[in-house]
Amino acid sequence: MKRIEAIVHSEKIPELNEELKKIGLSGCTIVDGKGRGKGEKPVVQSGRGTGKYTSEFSARANLSSVVDDSEVDKVVKAILDTVSTGSPGDGKIFISTVADAIDIGTQKRGNGALE
Repeated sequence: MKRIEAIVHSEKIPELNEELKKIGLSGCTIVDGKGRGKGEKPVVQSGRGTGKYTSEFSARANLSSVVDDSEVDKVVKAILDTVSTGSPGDGKIFISTVADAIDIGTQKRGNGALE
């Protein structure tokens, strides 16, 4: 089993969610946050619109899912095809090995917990 974590622009999440459902991804967790990296910094209006400043952070979402090893390439391709614009700041994908998983409700372990 592998954990796939993708940090992407928050506004891409609805489109990405639909694509992941199309390829049969059974579930994922999405957490909104702020991030700082190589991408363009957003310019923010302050007060009554008279002042502008460059924000240090950009709105990001962290999508996390655990999948069977055979599904990794399919999920990564769906993420890349949906969110990549070819620009710095599009995000990152991290893939790590999961030693075990347990579904709390059914108490199934391993790949059975992913169903």
